[in-house]
Order: sequence, then C-alpha cells, then structure tokens
Amino acid sequence: MRNSGVARAGGPVVEVIDVTKAYPGAGGVRALDGVSAAFAGGTFCAVMGPSGSGKSTLLHCAAGLDRPDGGRVLLAGQQIGGLREPRLTEARRRRVGFVFQSYNLMDSLSVWHNVLLPQKLAGVRPDRTWAREVVRRVGLAGRENDRPGQLSGGQRQRVALARALASRPEVIFADEPTGALDLSTGREVLGLLREAVDDVGTAVIMVTHDPAAAAWADRVVFLADGRIVAELADPTADKVAAQMMAVSVR
Repeated sequence: MRNSGVARAGGPVVEVIDVTKAYPGAGGVRALDGVSAAFAGGTFCAVMGPSGSGKSTLLHCAAGLDRPDGGRVLLAGQQIGGLREPRLTEARRRRVGFVFQSYNLMDSLSVWHNVLLPQKLAGVRPDRTWAREVVRRVGLAGRENDRPGQLSGGQRQRVALARALASRPEVIFADEPTGALDLSTGREVLGLLREAVDDVGTAVIMVTHDPAAAAWADRVVFLADGRIVAELADPTADKVAAQMMAVSVR
C-alpha cells in the first residue's frame, strides 16, 4: 500500500503544540488536553480513538475550522490559532483540502464546477489543466457535466477528493471519508488518498474508526480522554485493532 521510494518533505506541514479545547456543557472535561503532534509533508497519518476521545476536535483545530482555547497550531510554519477572518480563510484555501463523510457538494453544480468552486471562492484563477488531471485520476473523466444527484456515494466522494486536490493543497484533512461507503468503494477512496501522498506529495491526516482504513497510513496516532496515548508506525489492521483495544480499556 505504501511507496517507500517517494521522497518525503523535511519539515512538518502541520504542528499542534500543547493544544487544549473545551466545549460548554462538557462538565469541565476537555475535548483536547495538552495535545502536541507534528505531521510531515508527503505522509499519511490516521487519527483514532474511542468515541469522545477528541479525534475530530483535533482535526478541526489543526485545520483551522475550530479555535483552540490554548496552545499553538502551525500550518506550514504559520501560526493560525490567532488569525482573524478573512486571513484564516485565506490560509486554509491556499494550503488545505477537506474530505468529509458527508461529501459537502453543491447539488446545483456539475462535477466540474464543484471541483473548481473553492478556487473561485478564493478569487484564484483555477488551473484547469490540473483540475482535468485530478478528475481523470479519481476516475470521473466523462462525468464532468453530471450533478451530484446522478452519482453514487463513492463517485460523490471522488468528486470531493478531486475538489480537495485541485488547489494543490499541502495537506488534506479527511474526517471518516469512507464511513458512508461500502467496503469495496471505501478501499478505492483510500487508494486515491494514498496516491495523493505517494504521487503528489500531499500530506493526509485522516480520522477513522476502522483499523483496515488506518492500515493505509504510514502512522497512526491514538487519542483517549483528549490526550495522545499511543502511536504506531507502519500499521497493519491487526496491530491497529489490538492497539485500539488497549486504548479503549484504559
């Protein structure tokens, strides 16, 4: 699954340093409690943990979608935790792609216009040659004029991935990207994420509950009670499942 021959970037694309986050009504329990982690360019990291462990909160804070209460978040060396809009939005649009379980496509737009939408919203002239290439890579050549309602769930997720890749992001944040897909289609989407890392050099940070999905990554980070409690390099599904069991019974 991994291509160890691909050169990796030297420095981290994303860093979270002693990040804390709590939500009202949480009974004083922090969703994140002093989390520190670094994610290198051209690598694939899965984030796992029991329900309520803070994994989605970590993803959202690292991506600049949510603001931490404390600590620092760096995106390509730029501290984004204190940025105000629209500078935060600009930083995300220039450097970050997103793939979510719910696809988040515009039903009124074609595949092609969904893929180009983030760049147009950013006021950036789209690279249409590259956009056509990513549409081809995700297997949707010939479907550019279709609307999301004409596509299967797997095809809609491919559109979401093409949209994320079209702006050449340094990092893609993926939150349960295969959660709504059948096993075969999920494997295809994971393969495309793996290709984004190995062939394009994009970093991927993916939240998942599935050990088989995590096995596509280079590294797995495990959270429990808002803290990183374990890491696993070169994961297999069996090793991930065993570590998840250990984390869950802590």
